[in-house]
Amino acid sequence: MAHSPFEPLKKNDRESLKSDIRDHILYSLSKEFESASERDLGRALSLALRDRLVERMLETRDRYRNAKAKRMYYFSIEYLLGRCLGNNLCNMELLPMCEDMFRELGFDLDEVRDSERDPALGNGGLGRLAACFLDSLATLDMPGCGYGIHYEFGLFRQDIRNGYQYELPDYWMAEGMPLQIARPDQAVMIPIYGRVEADYDAEGNYLPMWLDWQDLLGVPYDIPIVGYKGRTVNYLRLFSAQASRNFDMEIFNQGDYVKAVQQKIESEMVSKVLYPTESVAFGKELRLVQEYFLVACSLRDITRRYSGLNGSFEEFPDYVSIQLNDTHPALTVVELMRFLVDEKRMEWEKAWEITRATCSYTNHTLLPEALEVWSVDLLGKVLPRHLQIILEINSRFLSDVGHRWPGDPGRMRRMSLIEESGGKKVRMANLAVVGSHSVNGVSELHSDLVQRRLFPDFAEMDPDKFNNKTNGVTPRRWVLKANPDLAELLTETVGKGWITDFEQARGIEEHCDDPVFRERFMAVKRANKEYLAGYIKNSLDIDVSPDSMFDVHAKRIHEYKRQLLNILHIIRLYLNIADHGNLPLAPRVFIFSGKAAPGYWEAKQIIKLIHSVAEVVNKDPLTKDLLRVVFLRDYRVSLAERIIPACDLSEQISTAGTEASGTGNMKFAMNGSLTIGTLDGANVEMLEQIGAENFYIFGMRVEEVEGYLVRRNYYPKEIYNSCDEVREVLDALGSGRFSPDKPERFRWIVNKLLSDNEQYMHLADFRSYIDTQARAGADFNDTGVWARKAILNTARMGRFSTDRTMREYAGDIWNIRSVPEK
Repeated sequence: MAHSPFEPLKKNDRESLKSDIRDHILYSLSKEFESASERDLGRALSLALRDRLVERMLETRDRYRNAKAKRMYYFSIEYLLGRCLGNNLCNMELLPMCEDMFRELGFDLDEVRDSERDPALGNGGLGRLAACFLDSLATLDMPGCGYGIHYEFGLFRQDIRNGYQYELPDYWMAEGMPLQIARPDQAVMIPIYGRVEADYDAEGNYLPMWLDWQDLLGVPYDIPIVGYKGRTVNYLRLFSAQASRNFDMEIFNQGDYVKAVQQKIESEMVSKVLYPTESVAFGKELRLVQEYFLVACSLRDITRRYSGLNGSFEEFPDYVSIQLNDTHPALTVVELMRFLVDEKRMEWEKAWEITRATCSYTNHTLLPEALEVWSVDLLGKVLPRHLQIILEINSRFLSDVGHRWPGDPGRMRRMSLIEESGGKKVRMANLAVVGSHSVNGVSELHSDLVQRRLFPDFAEMDPDKFNNKTNGVTPRRWVLKANPDLAELLTETVGKGWITDFEQARGIEEHCDDPVFRERFMAVKRANKEYLAGYIKNSLDIDVSPDSMFDVHAKRIHEYKRQLLNILHIIRLYLNIADHGNLPLAPRVFIFSGKAAPGYWEAKQIIKLIHSVAEVVNKDPLTKDLLRVVFLRDYRVSLAERIIPACDLSEQISTAGTEASGTGNMKFAMNGSLTIGTLDGANVEMLEQIGAENFYIFGMRVEEVEGYLVRRNYYPKEIYNSCDEVREVLDALGSGRFSPDKPERFRWIVNKLLSDNEQYMHLADFRSYIDTQARAGADFNDTGVWARKAILNTARMGRFSTDRTMREYAGDIWNIRSVPEK
């Protein structure tokens, strides 16, 4: 039966919007308009937009229902949305009108937007990719929404004190989020802990009884996700953990008030912080509970919605697709099996068929330490019934493996869901592979390595399951919103079509040799650099010249991302100036930004090294107007939107074979930055699209890195002894030149770089890196050559829009289609 379509009532014209803003200041904020602050205006505008988004969200819901559309649900432990107000204004095409309206009211809309906090719901590329996907799904009118956790504090807010990272609570909800919609009426109850007793039904079938479990309440909050032009509004549903009200009252009435409060605190801890530390047992348990909470709440919500609209669960995969964003939601496979077998009394074989047809898994990492495992004992404590199901899945799966490859115990050990050595552990990546009908990597190189290096036995057993879906980024957020001057130039040159089809940006390629267009393109870059230079001055009190090359390394701090290689090059440039009187080919401002995981000592020491080198370099009068080093603290989406449009040279220099894809590389190139990078992740495909002459590739290929690892013949001391530049840099670092207060502070870095076991092989790529950097410096001095390369980078990035990525997922994996407004 078709639903009557919801008819939106709110208008987007100037007077209607202004009237609603005044109403919200009075009725929602309880203030008079004349006394409203800048922040009040921002909240009122957000609420006025929310009114319109809610209407469109209800219309979108009815549109999907009437079309009986299959829906995709994206399960992700994190979402890095960025500020929502400006993004919504851009996608609803209301930004120019609102800027003018706010000027008329005596306010600067840019300052109003700057008062908004970044939602602290994610950490890095994983969460930002998820946010880009949601934007593209809505823009493409595709029935897809996200599920996640409503973290109260997020990861952490980064502060820098004496060059060291300090982690501060990021209470992003302190002032509320006007856009979100609380849904307490749709809260779900999920069981956790307890024990399982064996029982049997009247026919003698095994009927496990999960007993003595505790209740955990998941309260959903919806954040509307509006597509470009505002036609389709999907949503991101985030669950906040609360104690069961009945359970709390029972304890309270017994007179144990302290225990009642304690139970409430422990329950609500589940959604307090993103990625609690696993260095203590409680943190590990909390992390596992978080992952189960995400999965169980989301599936309970999906199955409830499905039951209200459909009949038999045998048709579940015809209407529901669930994408697992890395291994964090891998328990989806087990929870869906538990639901079908225990609650719906479905036969195991049929339930397994439905589960595998519903679930698909994206792998995001090749690093062994990032592939999650959970101890069998911990799983048995937290989720006793789920452990039983995992063991049954494993038994049946290994039986299939044994039939396929009899007498091969090594293969059985590798493919088992249970790691037997060093205490039994459940391999969540293996569980996700076995329980999904599709397994994809996120770049062509990464997908090849997933099959060859990570899951070779699984790929041999079921090769059709494995595929590639190269990542992308949304041009709405990263060009239209983040770089409005470039957006205006693109629109003037090729029309507005690029906003939803970035391939159309290729139209500027025919202007790359036009001196007038080059000048205008570089004028946009110059304005963005001046804007960032002002921010650096205000934040750090460091003067940087927009005439310099802005060389940017902005991403999570990790040894494989090789911020350390960048620092070694900076030291080399400094020594050339200070000790040898050799001036660099181009003046440089090196800009770093990124967070280190709280427990990652080496990464935090690299942050300290960046600041120590900066202190020496920036204070030396010999480097004036030649070399500056800055670190911008607390990297987040809103800061990235300042940095990326101003970048000249983007550092994408991970060791070949370690970066799954990267998306920062794409954002920088879309905005006219040139890339210096290795043949790693999506750099390989970007190189193919942009052209080698417009890309600074250096270093080893994956095959060379693998050769070193297989033969164990990487000998960095030989490089040190044979290369004057390497020796001079490491000697300066080890002697305390950049840490005179404590000369031995960075000797551990030197010792590690010279170790035969240094897995990221910094010194192997050093010579190639500094030579390629010199070539980039020479090109930067030729403004015509550099402008041409920058234009072609923007022009040839069409493939790397998430609109393309979503179409591929939708057609190849999810089997969903667009349901546009008629």
